[in-house]
Amino acid sequence: MNLTTDARSFTPLKERIRTAGLLTPCRGYYAAKFATNTALLAGSWTVFALVGDSWWQLACAALLAFAYGQTGLLGHDVGHAQVTHSRRAMEILGLLHGNLALGFSYGWWMNHHTRHHNHPNHLDLDPDILRRVVAFSPRQAEGVSRLRAFVIRHQARLFFPLLCLESLGLRIGSVIAIRRGVVRRPRLELALLAVHAIAYGTVVLTTLSPLSAVLFVVVHQGLFGVYLGCVFAPNHKGMPVHDGEEPDWLARQVLTSRNILSSRLHDFFYGGLNYQIEHHLFPTMPRPHLRRCRPLVMEYCAEIGLPYYEVGAGRSYREVLAHLDEVTRAVARPAPAPR
Repeated sequence: MNLTTDARSFTPLKERIRTAGLLTPCRGYYAAKFATNTALLAGSWTVFALVGDSWWQLACAALLAFAYGQTGLLGHDVGHAQVTHSRRAMEILGLLHGNLALGFSYGWWMNHHTRHHNHPNHLDLDPDILRRVVAFSPRQAEGVSRLRAFVIRHQARLFFPLLCLESLGLRIGSVIAIRRGVVRRPRLELALLAVHAIAYGTVVLTTLSPLSAVLFVVVHQGLFGVYLGCVFAPNHKGMPVHDGEEPDWLARQVLTSRNILSSRLHDFFYGGLNYQIEHHLFPTMPRPHLRRCRPLVMEYCAEIGLPYYEVGAGRSYREVLAHLDEVTRAVARPAPAPR
């Protein structure tokens, strides 16, 4: 690919997007989104209370996992300043959605996710790669523990089961970050996490028998993790990884991202992250504008000869698993004997 620095400039594309009005706020959309999402979350807990101590609570756990996932996606929009540009309003909404509603640190996530956006798929700088137990490059399999080596040997088969632990991983990462003082308001964040944990535990334990409560928590948190993983995994996993010097901003964001061919249903399920290329190029763009942004980005990439990658949802997951399997085979392949 022979691209000059001028051809790769992000400025012409940004001007087209700004002229099209796609960076303007969508206050009406988000007002409705907050209302419907609050109703979904409150309604799910109301169903939980009405069902009582019953095995039907496992179905309710699945409903709540979806409601938690939708809440997390809305919190994602908040953190990217898609909802409001006010830092104070962003922080309040972020703490309410992350710490209080879901039980993980908004401040930790902001730090983590910002670094990911700056260095997507960089083996040394992208925290989304660094915190995973699977390996996205043979280099990541060097000098690992026995447990991680076992996971890497079977990582294609274990990838989706491991997503069940994503919710737990978010909470562990949150507590570690707060203890290390990574977040701006550690005491407030910790207090909100405690309120969430106490409220969640009280509601579950006073409604269900001990065994049912354990099963409910396992299913709820496990499916919540799977939902998050299914939303985020297609975005970059299986796309080119790199270390050392990075390409320019435009190429860096486009070449490491994968879009999903989408209907309106995809837009709802993935929270707009199915337009991952557009989201990475314009992280503050309100979710409803991403669909309109897509053809403009595709056109510009074609003009400058920059590959724009988009596949169906099913194929995206197959590509993720195929990449993980390829890394496993590369690690297992014996090194060539010295001459």
